[in-house]
Amino acid sequence: MSKPVVAITRPKDRAKKACDLAPTLDLEPVNTESLKNLVARKDELDWIIFTSPTTIVSLNKFYPDFIPTLKCKLAVIGNKTGKLAEKNGLTVDLMPEDFTAEGLIEEFKKREITDKIIGIPRTASARPVLPQELEKLGNEVILAEAYKSLFPMDENAVQELIGKIENKKIDAITFTSPLTVENFFQIAENKEKLAQLLNDNLLVVCIGPITAKVLEKYNITYIYPDTYTVPDMMELLFKTWRKENE
Repeated sequence: MSKPVVAITRPKDRAKKACDLAPTLDLEPVNTESLKNLVARKDELDWIIFTSPTTIVSLNKFYPDFIPTLKCKLAVIGNKTGKLAEKNGLTVDLMPEDFTAEGLIEEFKKREITDKIIGIPRTASARPVLPQELEKLGNEVILAEAYKSLFPMDENAVQELIGKIENKKIDAITFTSPLTVENFFQIAENKEKLAQLLNDNLLVVCIGPITAKVLEKYNITYIYPDTYTVPDMMELLFKTWRKENE
């Protein structure tokens, strides 16, 4: 049995093992006023939440002494973020089994974490549900923009991928965040035609339910793994593809 040709849509620096890479999202660390404010209030923090590895990269770039001197508790979303935090000498106090903002919120509710000062460095384009729900629990949230989620600089790579999809040279495609879906369709000239091609010719796999909601907006049929990680997503992809092509 031949192996499927898989298109990976995610930031270029996170797609070293991609089969056919078309980055639909660029991540750029930024030193914003809100990030400066968070750093200045470091010693006030009871908790800090890292939602992605890029947050850690940004803090290390602009404030290399910040992470080594953290004294608060740490919550993370996702194995990759947790592993990078530990590599930087931190202890992860809380990581939800459900790798979403909603999963983390539930864990904070279970532990009745309230009246705390919580820092959340992340991208400004992130969904508002995490800070909103933590504030509803009676916490003070310090939001800081640590990086920007940008429209991809290399549109040609995405256009080339769309051409391969039209010519049926791609068997499957993955999406790792809502923005990877939005940017992919923003580049496409004929969104309805592209959606139909994905449904008719490709196995579409996304990382989890939040990304799935955006695919639903474009009427895309999809699957996603029980655990919202890239390795689990890829395992599900190959398992499903083999089953469908036996």
